[in-house]
Amino acid sequence: MSESTPGGPERRARELRRALRRHSYLYYVRNRPEVSDERFDELFRELKALEESHPELVTPDSPTQRVGGAPLDAFETIEHTAPMLSLDSSADVEPLQRFDERMRKALGEDIGYVVEPKLDGASIELVYESGRLSRAVTRGDGIRGEGVTENIRTIHSVPLRLRAADRDVPPLLALRAEVIMRVGDFEALNARLLDSDRTPFANPRNAAAGSLRQLDPRITAARPLDIYVYDILAIDGRPPSTQRATLEALREWGLPVNERCRPAADVGETLAFQAEVEEARDDLEYEIDGIVIKLDDIAARDEVGETSHHPRWAFALKFPPRKEITRLLHIFPSVGRTGVVTPIAFMRPVELGGVTVSRANLHNREEVARKDIREGDRVRVQRAGDVIPQVLERLEEPGRARAEPWVMPAECPSCGTVLEPRGPYTFCPNLFACPAQLAGRIQHLGSRHALDIEGLGEETANLLVRKGVIGHVPELFGLDVVTLMELEGFAEKSATNLVRAIAGARTTELARFIYGLGIPEVGVTVARELASHFLSFEAFRAADEETLQQVDGMGPRMAEQITAFLGRPEVSAVVDELRSRVEPVPPPRAGDTLAGLRIVLTGGLESMSRSEAGKKLEALGAKVTSSVSRQTSYVVAGENPGRKLGRAQTLGVEILEEAGLLELLSGGPGALPTPGELPASERAGVASEPALPASEPAGSASETDGP
Repeated sequence: MSESTPGGPERRARELRRALRRHSYLYYVRNRPEVSDERFDELFRELKALEESHPELVTPDSPTQRVGGAPLDAFETIEHTAPMLSLDSSADVEPLQRFDERMRKALGEDIGYVVEPKLDGASIELVYESGRLSRAVTRGDGIRGEGVTENIRTIHSVPLRLRAADRDVPPLLALRAEVIMRVGDFEALNARLLDSDRTPFANPRNAAAGSLRQLDPRITAARPLDIYVYDILAIDGRPPSTQRATLEALREWGLPVNERCRPAADVGETLAFQAEVEEARDDLEYEIDGIVIKLDDIAARDEVGETSHHPRWAFALKFPPRKEITRLLHIFPSVGRTGVVTPIAFMRPVELGGVTVSRANLHNREEVARKDIREGDRVRVQRAGDVIPQVLERLEEPGRARAEPWVMPAECPSCGTVLEPRGPYTFCPNLFACPAQLAGRIQHLGSRHALDIEGLGEETANLLVRKGVIGHVPELFGLDVVTLMELEGFAEKSATNLVRAIAGARTTELARFIYGLGIPEVGVTVARELASHFLSFEAFRAADEETLQQVDGMGPRMAEQITAFLGRPEVSAVVDELRSRVEPVPPPRAGDTLAGLRIVLTGGLESMSRSEAGKKLEALGAKVTSSVSRQTSYVVAGENPGRKLGRAQTLGVEILEEAGLLELLSGGPGALPTPGELPASERAGVASEPALPASEPAGSASETDGP
C-alpha cells in the first residue's frame, strides 16, 4: 500500500495529512464536504496504520494526534495573551440605544456594526504559534485561566495547524472562541449517562464546560464538543481592519465561524437581527442566550477603549428570560459568608430552558413583603439572563387559603445570635464564630482567586466546621492527615493531598491574601490594585481612608468599608493569626524607572505587539491607559494610528514614535523631554495647538465621558 507509493511512506503520510486537513476544513468551516464520512474514515485509518508502522513519521499536528496522553494531576494556571473581558449586557432596548448614542458621539455618524449570536458555551483562548496550536486556556477570571490544551486538541473542528493556502499565517495568533455542545449531541450524551446510571448534565453549556475540564483527555475526546471562533485577542503583525474582515480571515485560516454573523448599520437592523434569531432559537442546533453587537472598525474600537470589566465597543442584548409556573414549598433563611441572612425559596422543581430549578434567592425581607410571597403560593419563576432563578410574582388562586406572611427570625438560624437589620437586609454580627459564616470564610480563603487550595470546596469546608475540626479560620493551617482520615469521604491520599495543598498556600501572592480575607468591597481586581499600590500587607493594613483613596478606582465608601472591617477587634485577631501562618509576597516589579508616567499606545508596532509593549511599560512602573487626557504623559503612535493621535495633538500631549518607545524601555525617560517641558508647538508631530472650547474644564478626560 503506502510502501509502494512513489517517495515512500513519508510522502504518503504527508499526502494523507494534507487531504484530511482539507476535508476537515471543507466539512467544519465551509460546510461543503467533498467525500463521505466513510471515505474520510478510510483515509484516517490508512494514516494511522502508516504512523504505527513508522513512528518517526508522527507529527504533533497530525490528525491522528487529537487524543492526548495520560491523565493530568491538575490543570496549569496560565495567563492570557490579552485580557478576556466580559460584555456589558441587558435584556432591555434602552441600554442598547444608549450604547449606540455613545458610539456616535465618540466616533461620528459614519460607523457600522457586526451582529452575532451570543453563544451559550464555555469561553476559551486558542493560541497558535507559527500556525500550530500551542495552547488553549479557559477564560478563568479573564486575566488567567486553566491550560486545557490536550482537551481542546480532541475537538475535531479545532485545527491543529492553520491553513496558509488563502492567507499568510502570522507568527503568533491568539483567538477567542466558544466551546459548545450541540443540542442533539447533548441529548444523546445524557441518554448514555442515564443508561449507565450516571447523573445527566443540566444543559449543553454545563456539559461543554464540564467536558472541557476533565483531567483525562480521553473523557473529553468521548464527548461531542464543537467550537466557534469569533475574535482575535492578539496578533503578531497587522490585524484585519474590520470585524467582517476578521471573520473572513478566521475562515481562511480554517477556523469555524458562526454562519449567522452579519453587518448592521444601526439599532433598527440590530433589533431586526435579534427578532430573527430569537424566532429561530428553538430550532437552532446550539444554545444561544442573546445577540452581540460590535463596532466593525477595529481602529474605532481602539478609540473608545475598554473598562477593567468590559470593552466599550461591544454590547450584548440578552433574550427576555424564560418563565414557568410552580409551587413555593418553603422559605428558609440562609446565612452567607459575610453574615447576610437571605430568604431562599424552595420550590417544586420546574424545567427552565433545559435546567431544573428548585431554589431561588428572594434577596431580603422587604422584597418578600413587597411581592407578598408566602409558603404554599403558586408563583411565576424565570431565569434572569437564562442563568439565575428568580421568583417574579405570586399568582392569585381564588378560594385557596394562604399561609401567614413570612417573617425573618429574630435569631441567626446557624448560631443563635440576635440578628441585626441594616436597611432592607439582615445580618448576623457573629463574623467568625457563626458556623455558616465560618465555613463560608474558609471556603473563600481557599478559593481559586485567593489561596487556591485544591480540595477545599464548599462541601469540605462545611464538613470541617460541622464536625468541629475547625472552629477558627487560622486553624485551617493546623490540619493533619490523621484528623482528616477520621472524616467521612477522606482516605489517606485525599487527606495527604489537602494537607500538602494547605502547606503550599503558606506563601502566596499579596493580592490573593488580601482577596482571601473577604473584606467588603474588595474583589479580585481591587485586591490587585491594593497589592500593586501598597506592596506589603502591613502598609495596606495601616492605611487610613484618605490614603486608601489614592489607589486607582478607590472611592470614599469603599475606603470606609475597608477600614471599618479591618478595625474590628475580632477581625484584627484573625488577621494577626493568619499573618503568622501565611507569608504574602508583593507583586514582582522589574523597576520603577517609569513610575508616574501615563502612556497610551495607538497603531501597530514593528518590534512587538501593543500588548507586549504595555506589559513592558507596566513592569517599569508606567500606567498604560486606553484614553488620552491632559494627564497623559506620552502617546506612542505606531503604524496607522487611530484617533488618539489627533486627540493627543489637540491636547498637546507628547507624541513618540516606536524609536522613542524603545528608548523609554531601554533607558527610561532620561534622554527624552520631560512631558510638559517643551512648548506645545515644538513637540513631536504638533504644528500648532488649537485652543480648546471654553466649555471643556481643565484636566478634562472628555474622551472617556461617552463610551
